[in-house]
Amino acid sequence: MSRIGKQPIPVPGTVQVTLGGSSVLVRGPLGELERKLPDCISIERKGEELLLSADLSRPGARALYGMARARVANMVTGVQTGFSKTLEIVGLGFKAIPEGEKLKLIIGYSHPVEFAIPKGVKIEVDKKQTTLILRGADKDLVGQTAACIRRLREPEPYKGSGIKYQGERIRRKAGKTAAGAGAGGGAKK
Repeated sequence: MSRIGKQPIPVPGTVQVTLGGSSVLVRGPLGELERKLPDCISIERKGEELLLSADLSRPGARALYGMARARVANMVTGVQTGFSKTLEIVGLGFKAIPEGEKLKLIIGYSHPVEFAIPKGVKIEVDKKQTTLILRGADKDLVGQTAACIRRLREPEPYKGSGIKYQGERIRRKAGKTAAGAGAGGGAKK
């Protein structure tokens, strides 16, 4: 049985949880989230904790048990404190400009790229316009939005320019001059 799935989920006083069949609605200071659990997973509230249980006779229940518990725990954490991801834009002249519900990215293409910011995600841009901080209550949505923005211009391995996660290490490759200098591939005399 899942070790993660058996763990109780503590519910703080600022968070309200409404259970309705197989759906869970969580309300807190940062908003509300709703998720439908798989049919083989049931949830109940005991005091200030939520407990999940699985019908292990059904196929695939073991695989879904821990995941369902983690997602409900992320919902409780999200509406209370929220989640954030930080992206860095590296490159000469690369920058991000927030424009209402859109984010205008100048990332080395012949035209600026506009990215529609989904509801539930707030994007902050620093003064240099090279660092993006994405915040929201839904961990999945924040992570997916960060991945979509990164995919617009992934970091390239020669100069490292592009959009990367904060703290991400880019594996660098040697350029043509460095690779050819010691290879001995010059012309014969």
